Amino acid sequence: MIPYDTKDIRTIVFLGHSASGKTSLLESMLFKAGATKRLGSVEEGTSVADYDVDAREKKHTIDSSIVHCNWKGREITLIDTPGYADFVRDAITAIAVAETALIMMSATDGIQVNTRKTWDMAGKKGLGRFIVVTKMDGENVDYPALLNDIKNSFGSLCVPLVMPVGTGHDFRGVVNLLALPGALPDGVIGDAQSARNILIEAVVAADDALMGRYLEGKEIDPAALQACFVKAVADGQVAPVLCCSNKMGLGIDAVLDAIADFSPSPLEGVKRTATDLQQNLEVVVDASKDAPFSGYVFKSVIDPFVGKLSYFRVVSGTLDGELSFYNATNGKTNKAGHIYRVFGKEQQPVSKAIPGDIIAVSKVEDIHISDTLCNLKHPLKFPEIAFPTPMSSLAVVPKSKGAEKKISECLHKLTEEDKTFRVSHDALTHEVVITGMSNLHLQMIVSRLKRRFGIEVEAHTPKIPYKESITAHAQAQYKHKKQSGGHGQYGEVHIKIEPLPRGAGFEFVDEVVGGAIPRQYIPAVEKGIRETLEKGILIGHPIVDVRVRLFHGSYHDVDSSEAAFKIAAAHAFQEAFHHAKPALLEPVMNMEVTIPAKFLGEITGNLSSHRGHIKGMDVLGDLQMVRASIPMSSIANYETELKSMTGGQGSFTMEFSHYEAAPAHLMQSIIAQSQAAHAAHGKKE
Repeated sequence: MIPYDTKDIRTIVFLGHSASGKTSLLESMLFKAGATKRLGSVEEGTSVADYDVDAREKKHTIDSSIVHCNWKGREITLIDTPGYADFVRDAITAIAVAETALIMMSATDGIQVNTRKTWDMAGKKGLGRFIVVTKMDGENVDYPALLNDIKNSFGSLCVPLVMPVGTGHDFRGVVNLLALPGALPDGVIGDAQSARNILIEAVVAADDALMGRYLEGKEIDPAALQACFVKAVADGQVAPVLCCSNKMGLGIDAVLDAIADFSPSPLEGVKRTATDLQQNLEVVVDASKDAPFSGYVFKSVIDPFVGKLSYFRVVSGTLDGELSFYNATNGKTNKAGHIYRVFGKEQQPVSKAIPGDIIAVSKVEDIHISDTLCNLKHPLKFPEIAFPTPMSSLAVVPKSKGAEKKISECLHKLTEEDKTFRVSHDALTHEVVITGMSNLHLQMIVSRLKRRFGIEVEAHTPKIPYKESITAHAQAQYKHKKQSGGHGQYGEVHIKIEPLPRGAGFEFVDEVVGGAIPRQYIPAVEKGIRETLEKGILIGHPIVDVRVRLFHGSYHDVDSSEAAFKIAAAHAFQEAFHHAKPALLEPVMNMEVTIPAKFLGEITGNLSSHRGHIKGMDVLGDLQMVRASIPMSSIANYETELKSMTGGQGSFTMEFSHYEAAPAHLMQSIIAQSQAAHAAHGKKE
């Protein structure tokens, strides 16, 4: 039997900027609740949550980690997430399965870029939100000023639930505003009684009847106030503010108490909707043990030894007995040998799961992130989790020969657990290209490739997938004639070439009359030209948007052959190409850059200096979005530039738009670089 019910479950996601104290608070809570026997430390590499080798080396969270503890009869699942925007995918997936977000900020650093972003992310998904100010023992802490910043940034719904007693080295704990002692300890920061009144007014505003009683001066029953508090948090009307010191172990009880007393259960929190596949209707899924089973997958871990571990949240129904479920995303029925509760890197076998539980199954290859698992007789489909588009790319080459196939397989395994990571093979440059949220993200991927799969790679900026073309008409002829005993080789072709509109590709026109070239040799002429198009002439990239007219030639009864006409055609095309004002075509991207308004001038100026054309601007609240068209070659390092210009507050997306001719000076530079690289490669050979 499970010793708790759905009403007792609390699922909490830890969000905030890097170094805001998320993992340290989680370790303190586990230790305080008796879930661990010693206090884990990020600095010492003993954290339960940061168990991955990369995280311990870097001393910051890279992947989400799931643990649980029990406090005051509540079964609390805690999900730690990375604070770097580079690893935002795990914050996104954790938000999808939680009811409440703890938004962390350091008392010494205050509100930072990711504080704002994660606050907004949690709010948009309907989570209840608490703010936890950590590091109250830090230097130069001005708590009233920070509280004022919080209210100015996030609104009057942010109300203190506790008041600090001292700050810095004098920080001695907190007092709970709903349970003020008869005599306040010395050093309380702020007016506790006034803050208590503001808190109660904010809470009872969520219930008209309670508000009426409060305004009439009547006593409010503590149980009624608590229930109203939970409703106010769940509805986003109140965001309690707490504070603590992880290092000193002070204020931790108050955070646990607040979660146990005032955070919503799965019955009270986010209402999860799905499409009923039988009726094709959107329905609210009831978090009832007696409803048909449903759940959705939010995390995958690929381990070369253990295999694939898939994590899912049970939304409705009970999972026990025969562990069989229908995957509504791919239409397959899966069976699992066991289900597990996860505690950091440990998997604890369980026999049953109820709504609100987070469970893992192992070695079921057909389960992927965003998949819906359900009862075959009651098929549902939850919305897929939306991830940002990765924008930073590197080309990778294995250091050991013959590892090309293995590297591709292993990289695709890593895309299973990280939906902001992509792998592609560029057909134009013949490179394996990995794409992620940033260079830091891709460095982690490269490190993981080595640690998990033993593959070392060299990484460099991907080549730009230029194409070659022409801009004028030209004609040429070539006679291939060779005599070397026995049958010789003979074939002569006369061609005209002309440019086609962008994107038109290649067109071959046979205009030979009078049998100047026998019909059986015409396909060989076209083949010789097509092979030249594929190889390229200027820098070895494909030639596009050209029409070739074959209008004359000559042959020999004995010495002519398909091979001879193929060679003649290739030479004739190369000669005509050089007389047709050849051009390099560069890929042009449509780009959207989102930044705080104060950076608008700097960003537009920077884009223009990169040969960008500003196409428009949009206002998004207090942000500005700049739309531009810009050559791909100009923004190879744009992620780094944007971070530098905006202090990490800017973001961008881009997608391919079209090809256009590169400027003449740039074209000559690219050709010279290509020739130099080719010469250097020839020397190595």
